[in-house]
Amino acid sequence: MKRLENKTAFITGGGRGMGVAISKRLAAEGARVILTYSRSQEQATAVVAAIQADGGYARAVQADSGDPAALTAAIAGTIAKEGPVDILVNNAGIYIGRAFEEHTLDDYEQLMGVNVRAVYVAALAVAKQMPAGGRIITIGSNMAENALGPQSTLYTMSKAALTGFNRGLARDLGGRDITVNLVQPGPINTDMNPSDTELADFLRSRMALSEYGTGDDIAGLVAFLASEEGRFITGTAITIDGGLNA
Repeated sequence: MKRLENKTAFITGGGRGMGVAISKRLAAEGARVILTYSRSQEQATAVVAAIQADGGYARAVQADSGDPAALTAAIAGTIAKEGPVDILVNNAGIYIGRAFEEHTLDDYEQLMGVNVRAVYVAALAVAKQMPAGGRIITIGSNMAENALGPQSTLYTMSKAALTGFNRGLARDLGGRDITVNLVQPGPINTDMNPSDTELADFLRSRMALSEYGTGDDIAGLVAFLASEEGRFITGTAITIDGGLNA
């Protein structure tokens, strides 16, 4: 029996970046995967097709994580069609990098809306019906603990906020046998952080392993936390960054 058979997984931003690997891995483990996308319908459709070709179950739902009403509606629709969500993966995230004095309030609202508020909104929507043994897993960043360089203030603040939310929610839901954990990736080769740039060379020079990770590295950790093997881990932030923060 696959580790996540008969489980329903809702993954925000599951059609691009690390979300692709997470969606495919949870589906391969037997979960029914519902993934959201904001604008990249073609990419999300391709992920669903790949999962289905491998014998898995997946659906793509359009929902901008920056829109609380759209995200809540997507989760409500999933519950109505699939039943309670067993696994929530808050994966959607954005980055706005510029000199701090050039930032605007709109930058703050946009970035915090996707990186922080959406995590709260999604967790609130699923927690009301999540069964015992449920899992809430949020993708943060190693930058919550290490800003690394300039032009990262907003992003670092948003990811640091998730650490407090993670601890508090673990306490709130622990009595219902629901675990809440934070995965903090470092340099992972995605379209948002490709491994063939000058920045990538700098990051590799600071890493203990001196190589970028892959989406599969993150997906493997998420699958572990989502499975019965991860049942005794909660309220924890796990950094997976090749030793960049070491």
